[in-house]
This record gives sequence, C-alpha cells and structure tokens, in this order.
Amino acid sequence: MSTPVTQITRPAPYIEAAGQTLLDLITKQVGQPIQTGAFAPTIAPQNVLQRAAQQQAATQAGLGALSFDATTGAVTGVGQGTGIAGFEPFLQAAQAAASPQAFQTYMSPYQQQVIDTTLSEFDKQRQAQLATLNANAIAQGAFGGGREGVQRAEFGAQTLQDRAALQAQLLQQGFGQAQALANQAFLQQQQLATLQPSLTLGGIQQLGAVGTSDLAYRQSILDAQAQAAREAAYEPFQRLGFFGSALSQAQAGIPANYFTQTSGIQQPTTSPLSQALSTGLTAYGLGSLFGGRR
Repeated sequence: MSTPVTQITRPAPYIEAAGQTLLDLITKQVGQPIQTGAFAPTIAPQNVLQRAAQQQAATQAGLGALSFDATTGAVTGVGQGTGIAGFEPFLQAAQAAASPQAFQTYMSPYQQQVIDTTLSEFDKQRQAQLATLNANAIAQGAFGGGREGVQRAEFGAQTLQDRAALQAQLLQQGFGQAQALANQAFLQQQQLATLQPSLTLGGIQQLGAVGTSDLAYRQSILDAQAQAAREAAYEPFQRLGFFGSALSQAQAGIPANYFTQTSGIQQPTTSPLSQALSTGLTAYGLGSLFGGRR
C-alpha cells in the first residue's frame, strides 16, 4: 500500500520573501488609523466685506447692528433698529409735499412786502390821476358841480376795484408759485425715494461681489490644503499598491514554480498572498484580506 504524497507548490523564494514583506507592511499600515480631520470638508468663513454688505442691507431695511459668529462669520443676531427703511424719509417728505397745505411752506416770506410796495405805487398813481381830474374840473369851471362829483365817485369806485384786482392778482401769483414749488418738491422726493434703494443696492452688490471673490479664493486655499493632507495620508497606501503591482508583475514573469514533497495527506500550500496577487488585488484589497493579522 502506497503512502499518500502531499505536493506543495510555492513561488520562487525571493518572490515569497517579497510577498511576506509586503504583507507585513500592509498589516502595519492598516493598523494605523487615518486622521481624516486634516482633510475633512472645511468652509471658509465670511469676510469683513460680506459682513459689511449684510450690515448695509440690514440698515437699509431699518434693522439694527448685526452680530456675527467669530468662527463662521454667519449672522447670529440683529440689534434694535429704527424700523425705517432707507427710502422711507423721502416718501414721507413727498407725502408732506402733496398735502393741501404744502404750498404754505413755499410761500415767499417777501410776498407781503411785494404786495404792499405794489399797492403803494398804485395808490400814488391814482392820486396823481385824481389831481389831474380836479385840475381839469377847475379849468372847465365845473369843480364842485354835480358832473364833477359823479366823475369823482366813478373814479373812486374804479380805483377800489382795480386795487382789489391787483391785490388778488399778486396773491394768486404767490400761491401759484408756491404750488409749483411744492409739486416740484414732491417729484424730487419721489425720485429720491426711487434712487436711494438703487444706489444702496449697487453698493451692497459691489461689496458682496468683492467679498464673494475673496471667499472663493480662501475656499480654494482650504480645498488645496485638504487635498494635500489627503494625498499625504494615503501616500503610504499608494506606495504599497505600487509595491504589490510590481511584485505581481515579477511573479508573472517567473517560468515555473519549484516543488517540494512531504509524506502525508496531499494539500495545496499556495499562500494567501500568492492567491491575492494572482487575482490582481490592490494594496487596499490586501489590507482587508489580512486585516486580522497583527
């Protein structure tokens, strides 16, 4: 009765030694946790320009001073403000200029002096005309007569009528000018109420645009630093992967394995490392395969 023979197939000694070295390196490397905090996603905090833009927007809306988080720059609170938006004072002024009594504000303080001077000159002219009328009556020998009395009465009545009309005309001119000025003020305040938000928004947008550009730049720096930290953390695994790939290629170039025989039950003795290399596992796969080994 023949004795069972066990045939063991093994790779070349230097390949097997290199595989054992790779296995030891992988086992050691995977036993060290990776500090992912160095390349965890990080958001750049808002800068002073963005905070200034937000504060301008809050002030425009009638809000108070904003509070910002020291780390992220995010708004954490709003102070007590006036409650009056930036354009509201101009609307209030326009509303005042549209009231029925608005003309009084724009009445000339010299109007009464103009009226008094004009009427005084009118009275002087009428007195001169009355003197001429009397002189004509005397020259005609009719002074003190009935006809002359009628002329004087008609002259006096016409004088009063003309004087009242002149005074009314002066008052109407002053009122019309005041109304025109009040209407002009209304239009001006209305235009300012429209212009103010536009100008303020333009300033806010400019600050925000510059702040966003700066934020993007600082965020790119953080992203680059995180990428560099990630590359540094996984660089040892990349070296192990390169080592494993080179070892696999070297093993594939060996013409044949050498064999030894021992008595006993025949069992295959291909190492787990050889099996892994023959299936093309990377260093990460090897690490999971031998993760329990210390």
